[in-house]
Amino acid sequence: MSVKHTTEKALQMLRTLPRVTIGNIRDNPQSKQNSKRGRGQHGGDKHGAGNKGSGQRQNYMRLGYETGNTPFYLRFGYEPYYKGHHLKREYPPISLHQLQKIIDTDRLDSRMPIDLTTICNTGLFEIRPDLLHYGVQLTDEGADDFRAKINIEVQHAPEPVIAAIERNGGVIRTAYYDPHSLYAVVNPKKWFEKGVPIPRRMLPPQDAVEYYTSARNRGYLADPEQISQERLVLAQKYGYTLPKIEDDPDYEMLVQTKDPRQIFYGLNPGWVISLKDRAIIKEKAPTIQV
Repeated sequence: MSVKHTTEKALQMLRTLPRVTIGNIRDNPQSKQNSKRGRGQHGGDKHGAGNKGSGQRQNYMRLGYETGNTPFYLRFGYEPYYKGHHLKREYPPISLHQLQKIIDTDRLDSRMPIDLTTICNTGLFEIRPDLLHYGVQLTDEGADDFRAKINIEVQHAPEPVIAAIERNGGVIRTAYYDPHSLYAVVNPKKWFEKGVPIPRRMLPPQDAVEYYTSARNRGYLADPEQISQERLVLAQKYGYTLPKIEDDPDYEMLVQTKDPRQIFYGLNPGWVISLKDRAIIKEKAPTIQV
């Protein structure tokens, strides 16, 4: 009976209410929002974009640009603090601590000569000739803990590094590589796949000749007799007994060197390496006619 009573009551209400038309209905609350914002609501009549010009059009000036006829960098005299800085040679660092670690983890074989090629083949260091990288510099971090006996060739090394290597009976040389040779040295496989001859290493530029001809720096163009004398002087300076290389069982490995024009051990400039045939194509000697 209650349901019947409710139904009858609802029907009676519908009979008395007006008919639903477009004129007597309204939207739900907040169902419609004004898409047009009024003037001055958000930072002024121009909405914070300025009045005319590049600010209103949001055509922002590049960083460092100044209006006017004379920018800041032209108002004062030029001081060449960084003259030629973008052309200077760069030598990414490798510490003696890192070198000892990669030797202990068998990434480098200390029984073979170490050069820039073997360092890059570890996959731990990247040399980019296109970024003016001319090789590596060996730093003295971990010099007191360095114990390996090696024959290493780097591009730059300070005096404590030379002393740490020679104290253990090793040999170190500093050598220069021109940019063209560096592309072959840092990635020999890519170079050999091209099928082009091994390049000949160029001599160092004028500003590097003094460094690589100095026996104190163990330059590869220095006199071997002067290097032997400097080895003894350095041992006396740092207070260690210089081991005799002649009596060392690894004498053959320690005395291996490259020709100043050579970039790979055992491979001469002009040879072509065929990885597919696993062959070395040597240049033919010129025929002399009398």
